Amino acid sequence: MQETNFIYPEDKKECYRIIYSQLKSLLENETHVIANLSNTSALLNMALKEINWVGFYLVHKDELLLGPFQGKPACVHIPFGKGVCGTAVSENRTIVVQDVHRFPGHIACDSASRSEIVIPIHDKDRIVGVLDVDSPILNRFDETDRAGLEQVVGLLEEACIWN
Repeated sequence: MQETNFIYPEDKKECYRIIYSQLKSLLENETHVIANLSNTSALLNMALKEINWVGFYLVHKDELLLGPFQGKPACVHIPFGKGVCGTAVSENRTIVVQDVHRFPGHIACDSASRSEIVIPIHDKDRIVGVLDVDSPILNRFDETDRAGLEQVVGLLEEACIWN
């Protein structure tokens, strides 16, 4: 792990390469979901520029329940099919929203958020949660973010024992 005053590069691909390497080290020999999601949200919060919330929602019964995160207090329960997170689960796909105010049914947990990306997390063939990243900047997330964050989720899927 780099020291905490490490400055992440402006180049997104290089930044995600470093995040991937650091996260791989953090996850080594650790399988506990909460510990791994906590460190992942802290790392992403430290490394990603122009974000105001990063964290996880975990499948619990028939909804998403707030998990480890960095940012302002957030919505605790999100029904499947509602908001960006619930829609990502019901459609089983990564969703990139350039302007959350134009997303039908957006759930505004933080009024400062303007764009969002949500990536489903799988344990074999079932969805166990989502990674959610918000930004106060319109059009913040692009295909580089999608690819980089999907790699982050891939590491978590492999490292964690999902109960």
